[in-house]
Parts: sequence; C-alpha cells; structure tokens
Amino acid sequence: MRIVYLSTFYPFRGGIAQFNACLYRAFENAGHEVKAFTFTTQYPSLLFPGKTQMAGEKDTADKIPAERILSSVNPLSYFTAAKKIGRFCPDVLIMKYWIPYFAPSLGTVAWALKKKSKVIAILDNVIPHERRPGDVALTKFFLHQCHGFVVMSDKVKNDLLSLKPDAKFIYHPHPLYNHFGKKIDKTEAQKQLGIPKGKKVLLFFGFIRKYKGLDILIEAMKFLPAEYHLIIAGEVYGSFEEYDEIIRKHNLEGKITKHARYISDHEVSLFFSAADVCVLPYRSATQSGITSIAFHFDVPVIATRVGGLGEIVVDRKTGLLAGEAQVEPIGRKIMEFFSLPGEINMVENIRKVKEELSWERLAGAICGFAADLTGF
Repeated sequence: MRIVYLSTFYPFRGGIAQFNACLYRAFENAGHEVKAFTFTTQYPSLLFPGKTQMAGEKDTADKIPAERILSSVNPLSYFTAAKKIGRFCPDVLIMKYWIPYFAPSLGTVAWALKKKSKVIAILDNVIPHERRPGDVALTKFFLHQCHGFVVMSDKVKNDLLSLKPDAKFIYHPHPLYNHFGKKIDKTEAQKQLGIPKGKKVLLFFGFIRKYKGLDILIEAMKFLPAEYHLIIAGEVYGSFEEYDEIIRKHNLEGKITKHARYISDHEVSLFFSAADVCVLPYRSATQSGITSIAFHFDVPVIATRVGGLGEIVVDRKTGLLAGEAQVEPIGRKIMEFFSLPGEINMVENIRKVKEELSWERLAGAICGFAADLTGF
C-alpha cells in the first residue's frame, strides 16, 4: 500500500512527533511504501507557548525523512503541498488532528486529494480542551474532508459522532511508547534527582497546562505525610508562578522537586525510574500519551475518571481512578495506592497490557480499515 503521512515529524519535537515517528516505522516495517511530509511552519513563534518547537541535540528523536512542505500560516502552501503529495499517488493519506488551528491547512490538503486517495485522520481531540470561538466550525470543515477516522478513546468517538454522525471510524487504544530506553535502578534514579531516601515518590510529567490540574496535585500534597514526595517534570505553557505561590503558601518546598522545563527524550527514563506512581489529576482529557510512557516503564497511574483515561487506567489493575479532579479525591487515591494489598500486582497487569498495545497492531488496523473504506 502506498501511504502518505502528513503531520508533525522531525525536526519538530514533542509527543505528536513521537507518535507519528513510531507509527511511520510500523508502516515501514510492515512493508508498505510510506512517505512522510511535515510543516515548514507548524506554529508561528508568537503563538507557541513553549520555548522551542524543534528537537535539540539531547533529544533522541527518530529522524524520519520527512519533506517539509506545509506552512500553517500560508494558504498558498496548502495547494502546493497537495500538488506535491498528489505526485506520489498515495492509496491513503493519513493525518493527525489535535486542535482546530490546523483545520484550514490540513483540511485544504485533504479536500484537494480526497477524490484520488482515501483520507484518514487520527484524532487526538475533536473538541479541544481549551475552547475558542470558531473551533466547532473549523473542526467540522476538517472532518468533512476525510473518509475515515481513527479514535483512541470513547470521549473522542462521541465527540466525533456529535459533529459528524455518519463518520466511519475504528477504535484502537493509544499504543505504548517504546523509544525512551530502559528503566534504571529506582534508588539510583532517586539519588540522581536528589530525592531524599525512603520517600513515596509521585510523578507529574508532561507539558504543564491548566486543564492538567497540577495545582490540584500540589494542594493535595499539604494533606499527605512527610514521607510523600512529588516530582514535577515538564515544560510550562505560560507561567509557573501560580504553582510556586501554592508551594510557598503551604511550605511544600521540602516535599516537591521541580523540573519545570522541557524534558529531553534521554531524561525520560530517569524520571519514571524514580517514581512509584505517575499522577494525572486532569480536569479534562481525551487520551494521554503520558499513560503510555508510564506503562512502558511499568509505572502505575493514578488518574481522574475523565475522557478516555479510564479506558487504559483500569481501577485496581493498572492504577487507580479518582472520581473527580479535586484535592480530596486525589489525595485519598494517593494514600490508597500505597496501602494496597500485596496480591494486587499492578506491574504484572501492566506488562500484560503492553503486549496488546503495539504500534504494529495500530498500523495493521489502519491498513485494514483503509482497504475496507468504500464510497469515496
């Protein structure tokens, strides 16, 4: 099968690029003829809330040979990109969609090619976490240029059907990331991070945004005994000052280790190796790539029961689920985790899940779905 994959690839960094690289390799390893295309401009610098969009020297990025052809801010590039892709004569055009900002660029390319190629979108989100005027109209435009969709949670499936009731789609859980290296000794990892001995270590990992509820987790720390220690690791979108204010207000400096910066790929193993449990106190969610990283390192997850988190974090199997994103429920679940009976072996359960959530299975499911799509 001839596949074009249009999305974020190296030299861009981040979870979207990592996802795309893993799936690209799975298509390639399955013997498909696959070509990657990516952005010349992904976000204008003024609109990007982080420090940089590009992979650095310390990132162990998979350097997918993607041709940079599409500028999100230049409508002329939408048509030149479609023309270049069309020359490859793909059987399938695959794109990843996560925010309405990309609806004009990706949607126009899909519109230009949908009479010649099957167009499939992998949907991270349909309705964004942080909504703005025009989001629904933009997303509807994009959805109507596609023949089929891949969803990775019931939340995304339901959002898709609310905007496009006749959508053809397949459901497949988010595969587990496998490119961050091996787990190291927990004691050594905690020593490298300066964590005092004998602590029960919690990890909040990933980009820090309001909907992810870090403030809730920090507030919960004031109720937890002194042996509990929180590692915060991730780049903040905006300012970290509001979180520092909570830390200072409750004198939590000694219970929290901060790494409020972008975490390069080669450092990921260190943080997850140091943790007893990863905590996702999200106010809203679809699915989360952080759970995939945690499970790769055999680390259980405590999460709120929002979006698709409850579909991969199985209560008392691979983690614990809090009913809502509030301080008391999060604090109770953290205490409960460390008092679970010994017969509940979450690590063993996670290892069983890892066998099922491979990139090869997702690639195979997408190709089977594409072969079955008709009427385009």
